[in-house]
Amino acid sequence: MSEVPELSAHTGYLLRMVSNAVSHRFARSVSVESVTVAEWAMLRSLYGDEAVSPSILARKMGMTKGAISKLADRLTEKGLIERAANLDDQRGHSLSLSAAGKKKVPVIAEFAEDNDATFFAVLGGEEQERLRHLLHVLIDKHGLSGVPID
Repeated sequence: MSEVPELSAHTGYLLRMVSNAVSHRFARSVSVESVTVAEWAMLRSLYGDEAVSPSILARKMGMTKGAISKLADRLTEKGLIERAANLDDQRGHSLSLSAAGKKKVPVIAEFAEDNDATFFAVLGGEEQERLRHLLHVLIDKHGLSGVPID
């Protein structure tokens, strides 16, 4: 029987450990604003854009139209996004941030900045830049896209 390496010998395992810690801390912090990480990702994706169709938003975020629809329902109920009839397609609609949503995005963005600053403070500035650079290399080389929400 061959030797089986420890979990911590795998880079993917280490990345997942760090990712989970960063994500869970962020999820706890944004919960005070009554949004989930997935809802935040949609709000941020809509920020600065005009009204967008759900199918375009699904492509942009790397999600299914069904998942976008469920998020849109929740965010509409919370008064953070608005649905409007699509003038070009009577069957379709578009999504945009409401006034409350436009105000909330910068607030939650501060949580994200604080989360990064707090978690990665143990690394020096050059180390943080190098880590981001290496992650971008992996993202580019593997053609990764979409918004990680889980």
